[in-house]
Amino acid sequence: MEQEMTVVDLAALAAAGGSVAIFARETADLDLNLVRFAPGSGVGEHVNREVDVAVIVLDGEGVLTVDGEEHPLRAGRATIIPKGVRRAIQATGDVHLVYVTVHRRRRRLWPSTPDRQA
Repeated sequence: MEQEMTVVDLAALAAAGGSVAIFARETADLDLNLVRFAPGSGVGEHVNREVDVAVIVLDGEGVLTVDGEEHPLRAGRATIIPKGVRRAIQATGDVHLVYVTVHRRRRRLWPSTPDRQA
């Protein structure tokens, strides 16, 4: 079965508001997510042991912390976060931090308890 191509206006989706994962699309091979965090919020420290993740910043400013080392984020920057590292992202500017993540499709996320190992 052939998959239909999709073109999405990420800027319009980001401008419409919302927070955290505001758009997601998956294919048989890839996951793409549009993420939006208010200033001062973000993703807490965690380890993803399954896939490398590409992060492309569209708007705002933030800090990506990888294994304790801080990396500034701003519109136009991109990085690939390797699987197996401790990572966190925090919006630090005066406007929302908006970014896209792309990675190989992985199994779905499940709720976890604080003492569960990733």
